[in-house]
Amino acid sequence: MKIAIYSRKIEVEQEPHLKVLLQELKLHKASLMIYRNLAQGSLQSLLSSFEYEVFEQHEDLNQSVDCFISLGGDGTMLDAATFIRDKGIPLLGINFGRLGFLATIGKEEMRHAVDALFNRTFHIDQRCLLHVDSNVPLFADAPFAMNELVVHKSDISSMIKVHCYINGEFLNTYWCDGLIISRPTGSTGYNLSCNGPILFPDSSSFAITPIAPHHLNVRPIVVPDSNVISFDVESRTGTYLCSVDARRASLDVSAQVAVRKESFTIGFMRLNENTFLETLRSKLTWGMDKRN
Repeated sequence: MKIAIYSRKIEVEQEPHLKVLLQELKLHKASLMIYRNLAQGSLQSLLSSFEYEVFEQHEDLNQSVDCFISLGGDGTMLDAATFIRDKGIPLLGINFGRLGFLATIGKEEMRHAVDALFNRTFHIDQRCLLHVDSNVPLFADAPFAMNELVVHKSDISSMIKVHCYINGEFLNTYWCDGLIISRPTGSTGYNLSCNGPILFPDSSSFAITPIAPHHLNVRPIVVPDSNVISFDVESRTGTYLCSVDARRASLDVSAQVAVRKESFTIGFMRLNENTFLETLRSKLTWGMDKRN
């Protein structure tokens, strides 16, 4: 089995956990690929007793990779999607970060996770993405997002006006700081913090959620992902920010941007006992009350 391992950075206190993971994979005779920045950094001495290839960009990966392991938090999982793309490689997130809503497997569960991987006692949830179309170059060769697209005012400028359309039909004009177009995976992130709805991972929907709207009667709305969402922006500065999964670009108000369903999905590997409802309760303390 061929395993690719990615992380933005491994802290000194996390190195023993990485060593445990590598030893478990070696015990199962896995073929390893390590992200180049990790292999060339402070981990060289730790990795010296292991055989591995290195990868640096998404072109270095293909369908021969059986699993892509992300070590970090949820942001690291979003990075991983830009490597996997449409290759159909399952993604396994081990939480080396803080909350770990997407990276649900704790460091203490690594041995169990590796056993599940090689015994194939895991479940794969297919997570849908969004695709960004624009009349200007935007987000290079990765115009997709697992969490959300956000249209936002520039820095501390005045609020913007976002004219939003569904399949070309006018929906609403939002006077706000910004607008979030969220996928189900991202509904528990920025969308939730702006009072947007929680969507189940397998729901085929977009959530449209305004950021600090100026009107009290403006509320989030959920639309089927068979629709194309587009918008025009008015801003006193003549520019606005557009971001997908924390990748950001500054656009002129003349730019035309639209969002639609991406043609591929990303498979999230999870232990069979780690369901979405369990994650809601454990990570977000959903419905928990000291009276219960």
